[in-house]
Amino acid sequence: MANPLINELFTGLKDKDKWNHRKPIADNSLLRYIFYPTFPQIINALFLPAIQTFVSAGIPTLAPVNRPRGDLILAFLQGIPGLNQLSQTTMVELLRLNTSTPITSISNQNPLGVIGGDNAGFPNGRRPGDDVIDIYLRVSQGVLCTLNIGCSPSQQTIGSVPLTDGSPIFASDFQNKFPYLNAPLPGTLAVPCSSISFGC
Repeated sequence: MANPLINELFTGLKDKDKWNHRKPIADNSLLRYIFYPTFPQIINALFLPAIQTFVSAGIPTLAPVNRPRGDLILAFLQGIPGLNQLSQTTMVELLRLNTSTPITSISNQNPLGVIGGDNAGFPNGRRPGDDVIDIYLRVSQGVLCTLNIGCSPSQQTIGSVPLTDGSPIFASDFQNKFPYLNAPLPGTLAVPCSSISFGC
């Protein structure tokens, strides 16, 4: 099973559809997006000028400067040493799980998984309460460099910034049994049909 959001977050627009219609054996040609991701460059283009305006210290870039991205290679293609890397390392985009890692109880789970100090969470497997969006935002901007995983702290600028999409998620948001998801909240039931232009 593959990691969540690799296609959505890392793959360039012109190649996004290729993940879905190629056989997995052909994925190797798309791994360059993990070696040299465009997402941090987009963050850089969007926010660097504004940050340079408000911060007196000169910040040359928001994107990590380690290229190829050894931190992303470990997290998504090889596994993190001492956590979920196999004894025989292969360059394959897989969601890895070390089943010998002790389970963290729901009440003690950190939604940031491994980067939040909870080794039973993503990317060591994936639990319903793991906030993969926030994790990806922080990993793409170099949080693993601050932990000396695949790169060094000097190779990132904002890796320690708590980047977020503003939509928090917690293990307590889910049931503790399959299918884990709660019943969806009713949407338009509380809204009169007359107020909806296309009816109900």
